[in-house]
Amino acid sequence: MKKAIIILLAAVMGTCSKPPTTLDEILEGGVLRVVTRNSPTTYYRGAVDYEGPEYLLMRGFRNFLSTKYGKPLQLDIETVDRFGEIFPAIESGRSHIAAAGLTITAKRQQRVTFGPTYQEVKQSLIYRLGTGKPRNLTQLYGKRIEVMSGSSYVETLHDIQDKHPDLSWSENPNVEISELLMAVETQKIDYTVADTTAYEVHRHYMPDLRIAMNLKDSDQLAWAFEKHNSASLRVEVAQYFKEISNNGMLSQILDRYYGHTSRFDYVGTRTFIRHYDSRLNAYQPLFEKAAEQYSMDWRLLASIGYQESHWDPEAVSPTGVRGMMMLTKVTADSMGIENREDPIQSIPAAARYFKNLHKRLGDIPEPDRTWFALAAYNVGYGHLQDARDIVRKINGNPDRWLDVKEALPKLAKREWFTQARHGYARGWEPVRYVSNVRNYFGTLNWLTLDRDNENENDNENDNEPETDVLPRDSQMQTASGDMPISF
Repeated sequence: MKKAIIILLAAVMGTCSKPPTTLDEILEGGVLRVVTRNSPTTYYRGAVDYEGPEYLLMRGFRNFLSTKYGKPLQLDIETVDRFGEIFPAIESGRSHIAAAGLTITAKRQQRVTFGPTYQEVKQSLIYRLGTGKPRNLTQLYGKRIEVMSGSSYVETLHDIQDKHPDLSWSENPNVEISELLMAVETQKIDYTVADTTAYEVHRHYMPDLRIAMNLKDSDQLAWAFEKHNSASLRVEVAQYFKEISNNGMLSQILDRYYGHTSRFDYVGTRTFIRHYDSRLNAYQPLFEKAAEQYSMDWRLLASIGYQESHWDPEAVSPTGVRGMMMLTKVTADSMGIENREDPIQSIPAAARYFKNLHKRLGDIPEPDRTWFALAAYNVGYGHLQDARDIVRKINGNPDRWLDVKEALPKLAKREWFTQARHGYARGWEPVRYVSNVRNYFGTLNWLTLDRDNENENDNENDNEPETDVLPRDSQMQTASGDMPISF
């Protein structure tokens, strides 16, 4: 009898196989489940589609797996209301990956495992201009400091508290970093802690925010996985990040969201917000109508108009360029308009002109194609092509804005412009122009986003998981070839 039981147990054990790995589950089920946060540095609803650096990265990884294994995969994204809900989603197996701008910490490594580092940031103490910048940690005693519950900022503050026991703070489980930064801006609290990337994005529409001091000089960001069954998935993620690091895609994604944020003009930002309140309403319908006609985001068109004239239809440049969109006489004649100072004529003419430039650059993937069109709008199509030729000569990529913006200023140097077909150009100006328009666009997008979302279907719940079954181009070029309307 005993021998029979042993034989039976052996047979049962022999029929058992190893449990499927996380990667097996993804490939067999056809679904890649990702948990993230709703924020401008991770994932958010743009003007029409979803956006954010984490969104592009995880969508690119979905495409990477689909191509490698020859199987279309569905991307299922869950956003959580509280930061503390991210790691339970991984530990329970509800999500395969947490892609939420997560910092690698020793405490977190006890719960999850991390993939390769894809970005480094600093942790900064944020205060409001005019309230007095703290010079040392002792000046924080007794102040109102509030941070996100469950964030790495809490761990940092606990480490500091070991040497400064009088330091105190509150932890809020129901807020995002944007809300805490706004609380500092409106002086509801004295300080919060934020990554440098979050600070740089938000200060363009909260211009009184400042960094008091860095609490941590180097935080490594990475995706998180379940500890015990995700080794094969982490291998694929490591290969993916290696590939996009080598081909420049990672740099492009980071530049897309942060490349324009490092240049900040306090006076200019406050002026922009003041003009948004006082001037834009009169012209917004014109921007919207023209943008719809030429398949572009009205905010981009309005940002061009602001860069050109601060939305002043009677503006005149020292060189005689006129109107809100600063069209030259030659351009105005080619667009068939009689009065450059009439915004009813100049705004759609500018949209058409920009769209024509955009079409001529059709071999360049987005979002770089839009940056190139902006540069051409400012410096001229010929000078832009000269800069691309320079990039080719120095073995760069003429289709990458990161390379071309380094080459454009060379057009002001004799050793380069004497070789250029169109000669000398003030090549630093289009670089600044593109940066400014991107800043205005980003600020305008966030200033108008809440209002636009209110016009959507009241039954739509943006917190529900987003489903994306079509492996789209990881460069974010739309199927129709139109410009991206959020970047």
